[in-house]
Amino acid sequence: MKAIVTGHSRGLGAAIAENLLTRDIAVMGLARAPNGELGGRFPSLLEQHAVDLADAALLSQWLAGDTLRRFLSDGDTALLINNAGIVQPVGPLPMQDPAAVARAVTLNVAAPLMLAGAVGAAGMKDTRILHISSGAARNAYPGWSVYCATKAALDHHARAAALDRVAGLRIASLAPGVIDTDMQADIRATPLDRFPIRERFDELKRSGALTSPAECAARLVDYLLGDGFGRDPVTDLRELAD
Repeated sequence: MKAIVTGHSRGLGAAIAENLLTRDIAVMGLARAPNGELGGRFPSLLEQHAVDLADAALLSQWLAGDTLRRFLSDGDTALLINNAGIVQPVGPLPMQDPAAVARAVTLNVAAPLMLAGAVGAAGMKDTRILHISSGAARNAYPGWSVYCATKAALDHHARAAALDRVAGLRIASLAPGVIDTDMQADIRATPLDRFPIRERFDELKRSGALTSPAECAARLVDYLLGDGFGRDPVTDLRELAD
């Protein structure tokens, strides 16, 4: 069994990679920077590659090489966890920088779809693709038009890809809940004129309602490895039975 985790250097991605590694599952981590802590603990199981997933041309060039195919060549099960994402740009349309919009769409949408296609083409006996989505994919929030739209794209991609009924391939887009990561800190630091419902997220932190990355990762990986994975192409971790 081999797993590819994007954005494994911190936050939820790091917790997912760690959980997989502790189960003796080999992980390929894709991020701009390596995870030194996990690299030191799991030198034989963790393979890391510096890839800017917000640069579609560079990602396409990387996928054209044999690195991914080589990693998957001696396994029968491939897991792809499309975790990397960005909430910026935040704010109403007149405040959105076009370059920031392009970067978000590439990182949040193009990269997961490109990787899904590449892993699907590897022809493994068992392929499981998990998009890390968000409640923002299913509910619109002021200031988050780009984030909401990009996460909704992952949901619809999973719905459509599931209809292809490719033998041995399962896919799901999962909202993991609200997790205590750097992204949440960034949200709480956003000015109110850009994100007028920020107080809702401030209160989640004050009340201790945020889930730890480790707790979320444990439930997420259990779901990914379980028999029920992919039964519903769009789901919410908080609604899954323990």
